[in-house]
Amino acid sequence: MSIGTSGPLTARLGIFARTFPRPASGAVLADVKAAGYALAHWNFAATGHSTLGSDVTEDDVTEVRTRAEELGLGIPSISATYNVADPDAEKCREHTAQAVRLIGMTPLLGVDVVTLCTGTRDPQDMWRAHPDNTTSAAWDDLRRALDALLPAAADAGVRLGIEPEPGNIVRDAHAAARLLDELGKNAPVGIIFDAANLLTPDTIEDQEHILSEAAELLGPHVVGAQAKDVVASGYSAPGTGAMDYHLVLRLLRRMPAVPLIVQDTTADDASRVHHDLVAWDAELNDTGTP
Repeated sequence: MSIGTSGPLTARLGIFARTFPRPASGAVLADVKAAGYALAHWNFAATGHSTLGSDVTEDDVTEVRTRAEELGLGIPSISATYNVADPDAEKCREHTAQAVRLIGMTPLLGVDVVTLCTGTRDPQDMWRAHPDNTTSAAWDDLRRALDALLPAAADAGVRLGIEPEPGNIVRDAHAAARLLDELGKNAPVGIIFDAANLLTPDTIEDQEHILSEAAELLGPHVVGAQAKDVVASGYSAPGTGAMDYHLVLRLLRRMPAVPLIVQDTTADDASRVHHDLVAWDAELNDTGTP
């Protein structure tokens, strides 16, 4: 779904649909609209289904698109996150097949990007780090899953969104750049730029250097961005931690104009986050920042 992302931030600002869990997609999307957002990053978990959609039909997918169009909302992306390096190989194969099926239905939804998790050797939590994540065997498992997912993405006309995550195999900007180089320029894949994932409470004082380097390395390949904040306990809503959002928004202006999707906020705080992001971006305009 081409959403015309070259316009002002308000037209490119979205939120995770699962921020508003409801029994029906129309109710989820109505809450997204009411909070002020133009876009929703879809996840079938928002309506009580599995993220990989193993329990949804083509009619369910079409229903989401219909309700979004009625509300004037865009759905630029959808989650297909699972542990691609799960130590349980059989479970991993099963989930890969489910992800391939979901990707095959994405033309019905009209999204541009399908977001992934690049996996961990932790058997319980796909976002938690494990010492074996840096092994060649873990990297090989990631590549093996992509060997199945990339053709499905090409057939569906979407790109796979790879997000550097500190607990995953693609743990930082350099690992992401390595993967892009290995896959080649024609692969249907791009980067989800989440600045908070590239920082910790210990490195936040050096955020300008770290984030600027990552933007320089990955910027041309960015197909989506996410907004959350860094706090002592991990992550939180934008504006509640130590991230310099003027810096983040300035760096995003140097990248392709892509959706910026809010993560890790509550339903009650969603409108405040929208207001603050728009205000911070407007402040850059006031200072003449390109």
